[in-house]
Amino acid sequence: MNRGGAKIVFGAALSVAAIALRPGPAVAQTFQTYRCADGTPFIVGFFNYDSRAYLQIDGGAVTLARGLALSGSRYSGRGITLKFSKSGVTLKHAHRPTTICELN
Repeated sequence: MNRGGAKIVFGAALSVAAIALRPGPAVAQTFQTYRCADGTPFIVGFFNYDSRAYLQIDGGAVTLARGLALSGSRYSGRGITLKFSKSGVTLKHAHRPTTICELN
């Protein structure tokens, strides 16, 4: 193979390597399914390198931003607040009262 052909092959190999090493879509670290005392089911997903919680609730997707909490974790957005603490998980959804949730 001549030098020009070798450069083309080497360049193509570098391009393929760059594509293979390129970061892909985020991979879920954890998915958890919950059912609350009021009957509300939801799925929450947590992703690597992302402080938000991704919720599937009432047939739709909601992204909750991590907020301040005295203990545990608190996420909120679009009228939903999800809290994780030593005493359990609670969900405050729109104009409904706060409810206790358990892993399903």
